[in-house]
Amino acid sequence: MDEFNAMQIKYRAQGAKHGIEVLIVGAIGLLFIMLFNLLRPGEISILEIFLVSLCIAAITIGFFKTQEPFYSLVLTTEQLTYQHKYGVWHLAHSNFKSSGIPKIAVGLEHLELNVVGIKVNDMDEFLTGLAPRIAGKLLIEQRHLFMQLIQKNCKNGGCPSEWLVEDTQYRSKNGISYNGLIAMFANRAKHLQLLTGYELLLPASVLDRNIWEFSANLNAWQREPLKFIASQVSN
Repeated sequence: MDEFNAMQIKYRAQGAKHGIEVLIVGAIGLLFIMLFNLLRPGEISILEIFLVSLCIAAITIGFFKTQEPFYSLVLTTEQLTYQHKYGVWHLAHSNFKSSGIPKIAVGLEHLELNVVGIKVNDMDEFLTGLAPRIAGKLLIEQRHLFMQLIQKNCKNGGCPSEWLVEDTQYRSKNGISYNGLIAMFANRAKHLQLLTGYELLLPASVLDRNIWEFSANLNAWQREPLKFIASQVSN
């Protein structure tokens, strides 16, 4: 059992890949252009200005990519860990209910959001281990998804006004009170659950595969964690 508990499956975010390579290419390109202009007479051309801009953009993008955690998600037999540059959250296997792809109604059809939704058994257990710093950052990062859901579900203005601004006070079904950023996150999770059936969202950008495959992996992990971890590690 200890051997299985020590096993991990690590997922690297697509958005964090090739950061060093992009940074180096941009820096080399910029250095080359600068040296070229120092060694030749005349004014810098419009093409060279454009290339310098591209190199600076590559350096900036590469730098921000290198600031992301090397692995965005870690899965063990005991828990799922989401690693963000502003902190981490943990979801115990016993507290994971299921995952799926949230959908919004567009006319007579349903449009899938580019995220993986997670249903939680006990939000209090999750919230007590959540740090305010990452809670606040996720509220900002995922607000556009939440607003998209509101716009599609409340076309006639029928949504409660409190959905637009998360309250800084929250009292759970178990009678536990929260305030500040954790309360705001809890209120957002409650609203997400009403709109999609899921309390937590993992955007496609933090995954190393498509959302349908990752969601299926999480559900397989929920059913038989030992078997799933072992099969993935051996591959």
